[in-house]
Amino acid sequence: MNFITLKNITKSFNGVDVLKDINLEIDEGETLGILGRSGSGKSVLINMLRGTLDYKPDGGKVLINVAVCPNCLTIEPPSHDGEKCSCGCELSVQEVDFFNCDRKLFAAIKRRISIMLQRNFALYDEESVIENVMRAMGEDIDYEEGLYRALDLLEMVQMNHRITHIARDLSGGEKQRVVLARQLAKDPMMFLADEPTGTLDPQTAVKLHNTLKEGVKDEGITMLITSHWPEVMTELADKVVWFENGEIKEEGDPHTIVDNFMATVPVPEKPEIPEFGEPEVVLEDVKKHYYSIERGVIKAVDGVTLTINKEEIFGIVGLSGSGKTTTTRMLMGLTDPSSGKIEIRLGEDEWVDMTKVGPLNRGRIMPYIGLLHQEYSLYPHRTILGNLTDAISLELPAEFGKIKAVHALTTVGFSETTANGILDKYPDELSVGEKHRVALAQVLIKEPKLIVLDEPTGTMDPVTRVVVTDSILKARTELEQTFIIISHDMDFVLDVCDRAALMRGGKLLDIGTPEDIVKQLTPDEKEDMLKREE
Repeated sequence: MNFITLKNITKSFNGVDVLKDINLEIDEGETLGILGRSGSGKSVLINMLRGTLDYKPDGGKVLINVAVCPNCLTIEPPSHDGEKCSCGCELSVQEVDFFNCDRKLFAAIKRRISIMLQRNFALYDEESVIENVMRAMGEDIDYEEGLYRALDLLEMVQMNHRITHIARDLSGGEKQRVVLARQLAKDPMMFLADEPTGTLDPQTAVKLHNTLKEGVKDEGITMLITSHWPEVMTELADKVVWFENGEIKEEGDPHTIVDNFMATVPVPEKPEIPEFGEPEVVLEDVKKHYYSIERGVIKAVDGVTLTINKEEIFGIVGLSGSGKTTTTRMLMGLTDPSSGKIEIRLGEDEWVDMTKVGPLNRGRIMPYIGLLHQEYSLYPHRTILGNLTDAISLELPAEFGKIKAVHALTTVGFSETTANGILDKYPDELSVGEKHRVALAQVLIKEPKLIVLDEPTGTMDPVTRVVVTDSILKARTELEQTFIIISHDMDFVLDVCDRAALMRGGKLLDIGTPEDIVKQLTPDEKEDMLKREE
């Protein structure tokens, strides 16, 4: 049964058209996948269907067929036409012009729509996991009924072992699963998921995908999901729409659309491995042990030894919990090791001991190190130009600063026209993928000698990944920079890294070319880290 109809939808921000004459029909119970590059209009459409007033169409209509109770304004999907409402009246279907209907009806429909946004955890930080889920049910539900419903939902999202934990203490993946439980607790008739797994590691992403299938799709709830993971489209969607520059380029069978989209993704050309310079980063027998009353000694990192050379692109790979991020934090001086040696070359014969604090020790090397963390953030009240200059103390004459900012943005995949067009925008006006690229440009623009990228491909669509791969290779050649890439994305490591180290259970198991490391992966690691065929 037809549920939602988009008729000639247009939307622009600051004079830029982001949706252009969109016509689309969505059936009740259907899962619609929305595929496209960052900035193609996917997130704008999702927020429009949520009923966010800032995303009200400039032209066209969003028409929704709903079964409405004339007495209490209970809202149900159209298949409930003729059924009795809990108040005793009969539900009847009507076509509603979503953004131009009665305010009470608009609010009643919005309450039946749930949304998961990328990188937005929307939890009560000081409350427990189960309290967060029960809050989403409203005040009308019986406490005991709500408690058991919350427990069932937390079991479904595999978070029942964390029910008493305070939300602020959860990992990003755990928070995202609690958000999903909260949204399901609202008993939605439509579920909107905007890149819900974009920043998660593969293991957590698979868990979330399975929960979306079990808790949303299999329950017959209408779902719209955007993702840059092609397999999400083929595994979850009944139909896929390919967005490009605010227009529908193609729609139809998921496998066909995904194949057509992936055919447009260029294959990066990896140059021959150059001759490296002298050693630039040295770790010797580095350990980080924690002590827990319940679990005893936790060996997060257990005896890592490696050398990274000047102008090398070096990958550190492994599944979540393998110790790669802790190793990086110790390398950057953000976490002190339990023991071991960590040194970075500052000059020809000068080394900095990263285990020693203070401006005369590791403080000397910090201006020469660039870090893109997987939980990156931009300054929300500064423009993109400000984020790339003043906000990071890059003091340049105004016109030169603008030229350098545009160059940095084109390096990470923006066209020169788009780069000039976003300089005066604020981060909230960009898509998450676009903000990710701006954050990478923010690192590259200072031209540090050593760059550490922690999960750099998290929110990037396949086309942008290729552009970023090329920009890293180009930066290494032109600026003689050294890169350390922390990733669970083995495909990206194969494309960009000269050598890689495999970590598992806090230990460094092997160092070699990315191709050599692939041979050392377990079947589970290959399933989670390697998408392309060997």
